[in-house]
Amino acid sequence: MTAGGLFALIICGIVLQVGIGALVAFMRHWRAYVELKGRVIGNGVNDGAPSARQPVAPPHAAWRDYRPFRVRSKAFEDRARSICSFVLEPADGGPVPDFLPGQFLTFRLSVAGQANPVVRCYSLSERPGNDAYRVSIKRVPAGLSSNHFHDRVREGDVLEVKAPSGHFHLDSHGAGPVVLIAGGIGVTPMVSMAAACLHENPSREVWFFYGVRDGSEEAFALPLRGWAERHSSFHLHVCHSRPAPDEAEGRDYHHGGHVDITLLRQVLPLKPFDFYVCGPSAMMESLVPGLLEWGVPAGRVHYEAFGPASLPRLDTPVPALDVVVPAEPLSVTFAASGRQVQWTGGSLLDLAEASGIAIDSGCRAGGCGMCQTRVEEGEVDYEHSPDFDPEPGTCLLCVGRPRTNLVLRA
Repeated sequence: MTAGGLFALIICGIVLQVGIGALVAFMRHWRAYVELKGRVIGNGVNDGAPSARQPVAPPHAAWRDYRPFRVRSKAFEDRARSICSFVLEPADGGPVPDFLPGQFLTFRLSVAGQANPVVRCYSLSERPGNDAYRVSIKRVPAGLSSNHFHDRVREGDVLEVKAPSGHFHLDSHGAGPVVLIAGGIGVTPMVSMAAACLHENPSREVWFFYGVRDGSEEAFALPLRGWAERHSSFHLHVCHSRPAPDEAEGRDYHHGGHVDITLLRQVLPLKPFDFYVCGPSAMMESLVPGLLEWGVPAGRVHYEAFGPASLPRLDTPVPALDVVVPAEPLSVTFAASGRQVQWTGGSLLDLAEASGIAIDSGCRAGGCGMCQTRVEEGEVDYEHSPDFDPEPGTCLLCVGRPRTNLVLRA
């Protein structure tokens, strides 16, 4: 064989080898394509983003009624020892469903001296995605449930807990800048939101304003200051309204006074922020209207309206149901109590209590179902869509108001 023939034979061998390799690679990718196509078209499942036609369910669905949770640990979060965190794990060994940062848990407690269970709601103070839940509870001097938690609940105790719920929450997967504003114990849902943002998207711009009286009442100081040091996108501004004598501005806190609209306008750059506000009524009554007057769109102002001292809803971004304003005063009859009263505004629960009618209640925000009452005649509207799904023929008094004259079995 000549040198030319040998060279041609070698070239043919190389070409054949390359061709076989390409064919094998093509067949491998073709099989993968066919398999993926079968899953997407045949089963309606998309391995990437959830399908609009068939939404992907969460890994573990939430439960319906109360479920036993064991207290894994108990620890104070502030130097004053007024805010205590409780880490809860399922006593039944089951999974821990996810939640939306900002939501709360509902507890049914057996409190000494109380004939009936005490129902209360507390915000989750940790990000989703863990193997347990955490709530952080501030002791209130006359508070039945807060004193019970602080004084009676121990590690290893089992508590009755409802699944996470609540309309006040943040989309931690978003990319837009957010401002989290907390006063006092209102810091708990904000810590959950901030932790979720940093976990899901560390580059997302987060401004965190936190107002307390002094350093002894400052909760979660270590994680908050640690986030500010490690993440250039996390901007922390702590305000002390009454600093202790040994505290110095710039060292122990960032600003003297309260978190107010003047401070926000001085500090924040002009960006399309979403604002989340949770704190004492006085702070919210000032900040929420102030943000709207500043020109922040109502749809970008989110706040926790929760409990009997809630901020009256001004121009709320929470989607509200269509409420019919009656042309004439409406009457509400509490059949079991033999009382008929005229509705002049507010919730049916407020009306009942003002009329001296005892109603079991808990969250007062449509989340726990404790005030569920049978409607014998008439129709009820809601201030906003409740988280708890009332049984047919019943209503939730805490967020309900009459659409027509009503007869209630209460």
